[in-house]
Amino acid sequence: MRSPCTTTKSSPRSPQLEEAHSQQPRPNTAKKKKRLKRKIFKKDESGDEESVSQTDKTELQNTLRTLSSKVEDLSTCNDLIAKHGTALQRSLSELESLRLPAESNEKVKQVNERATLFRITSNAMINACRDFLVLAQTHSKKWQKSLQYERDQRIRLEETLEQLAKQHNHLERAFRGAAVLPANAAGSAGSGKGQCCSGKGDLSDEDDENEFFDAPEIITTPENLGHKRTGSNISGASSDISLDEQYKHQLEETKKEKRTRIPYKPNYSLNLWSIMKNCIGKELSKIPMPVNFNEPLSMLQRLTEDLEYHELLDRAAKCENSLEQLCYVAAFTVSSYSTTVFRTSKPFNPLLGETFELDRLEENGYRSLCEQVSHHPPAAAHHAESKNGWTLRQEIKITSKFRGKYLSIMPLGSIHCIFHATGHHYTWKKVTTTVHNIIVGKLWIDQSGEIDIVNHKTGDKCNLKFVPYSYFSRDVARKVTGEVTDPSGKVHFALLGTWDEKMECFKVQPVIGENGGDARQRGHEAEESRVMLWKRNPLPKNAENMYYFSELALTLNAWEAGTAPTDSRLRPDQRLMENGRWDEANAEKQRLEEKQRLSRKKREADAVKATEDGTPYDPYKALWFERKKDPVTKELAHVYRGAYWECKERQDWSSCPDIF
Repeated sequence: MRSPCTTTKSSPRSPQLEEAHSQQPRPNTAKKKKRLKRKIFKKDESGDEESVSQTDKTELQNTLRTLSSKVEDLSTCNDLIAKHGTALQRSLSELESLRLPAESNEKVKQVNERATLFRITSNAMINACRDFLVLAQTHSKKWQKSLQYERDQRIRLEETLEQLAKQHNHLERAFRGAAVLPANAAGSAGSGKGQCCSGKGDLSDEDDENEFFDAPEIITTPENLGHKRTGSNISGASSDISLDEQYKHQLEETKKEKRTRIPYKPNYSLNLWSIMKNCIGKELSKIPMPVNFNEPLSMLQRLTEDLEYHELLDRAAKCENSLEQLCYVAAFTVSSYSTTVFRTSKPFNPLLGETFELDRLEENGYRSLCEQVSHHPPAAAHHAESKNGWTLRQEIKITSKFRGKYLSIMPLGSIHCIFHATGHHYTWKKVTTTVHNIIVGKLWIDQSGEIDIVNHKTGDKCNLKFVPYSYFSRDVARKVTGEVTDPSGKVHFALLGTWDEKMECFKVQPVIGENGGDARQRGHEAEESRVMLWKRNPLPKNAENMYYFSELALTLNAWEAGTAPTDSRLRPDQRLMENGRWDEANAEKQRLEEKQRLSRKKREADAVKATEDGTPYDPYKALWFERKKDPVTKELAHVYRGAYWECKERQDWSSCPDIF
């Protein structure tokens, strides 16, 4: 006799199962399915369900729908097993009622018991599968909630920061509309000891050194000098003068008549947070940035701005006393930071091989040349020489890190200053620049660290300390102090001032101490002997509309005839940005960067091919500078090899690469 249980050997949803399923009624299956669905899709009654994204919700529903379908198949199998098991037991009972030998009856009873156990086990299996589905559904919701909770927290944080930035923007606009400024405020830049801002600003937690940093008390200047910017909106002051009218002035200028203005910065909006949130902890020189962050000057031109107060080196060259000369060199070192006080925009990263020349031999007695000698890490070499008796050279590598609430810029490399008449050779390094309030609030810049200026011929030294601004400090903001010592360590001059305004020095006179020894002259006793070494020049009129450029900076990007084809003045994206055409500038910037990437890949491929063939391969070399070991600092640095000005005189630029 064929057992009716043989139909259960087919897999779920097989044709045989479908046929058997359709031929037999299932009175309890529909109710079971409804109960199962109510149990599976029942909402969490805890009341703390987090909203999930549409994608995650759809994926979760699809998974649960599949599991429910499988459980329905198992329920169908269970129904068939129960039905056929009942029929089997009925058949076995009929066998028991027949008059069979005793052994046969015993065997039939054993089969009947095993069939009953089989049906019970099948029911238990189905119930266990159903419990597993419910358990999986419950825990999957918990896991989904945990993941979504973290995502929502991140989104809420971003939205909160962006909302704060927008509110700050509205407050600044309201303040600009309501503030009434004194008429004589325009000339008070840099002398704001009496000015103040509204207490503590946006930074409310401690930095790595456990000091509170925010905009210093003298950071807020009158509106015609203050640089307004918010976290979600970077915009310059708008102007009624059209860009075309502004640019006409550039075309009318000549080399002798230096330009005194550039097109005003347009009022373009930019979502700062959407860009900067992905830059935390990264090297900014490797992150493509839109020109909205930039000012229309390259890093090579910014490096040339160190020469704005070149007359300090002219005066130092005339000093007969080496210690007095060192005081002027120290003042020149500090003066190079004065142009950064309001310059919160980023200069263009130079392309590899890009150059910038500044020929002021007739007007000021010096000329300067910069070249980008490395791309990663970015490095620029600079050489300036003066007929007034000095040479300045440096190779600067810029490293930077975005820390979330501030940006740290660390220049690496030594600066050399050599005086021709005496042979005095000075070297020093730059300090760290920190840009605060990156996300919310008014951007402001601070310089911090120490600089040791060494005269390698005499052994004289000057130690300069750039005091970092602290919210709790009573010191004047941007304070710089220094001491000039001879080789024995004896202090001869003391320096005091700020890196954005002025530097003074006074001669330290030894006085007899309480125990008969020498003691330094106290500061208040040296007031009469103080000498003003350097004082910052005032900014041009309407500088706040022109990126806070100094008089020198306004002239750096002016077009000049006869420069090398790699000169920064010819860089198209920088020129488009200066003229206010930022969308075109961004497109051109991408084209130049892609061209530079292709050139780098070609050099790498040539190097690999040369290695495989065993042929010599010369890596990239700078055109106007050569890398050699400095005999004084023992560092490898790029030193000017000459020939640039001779090539310019002949207008022979055949060796220049095509980078634009």
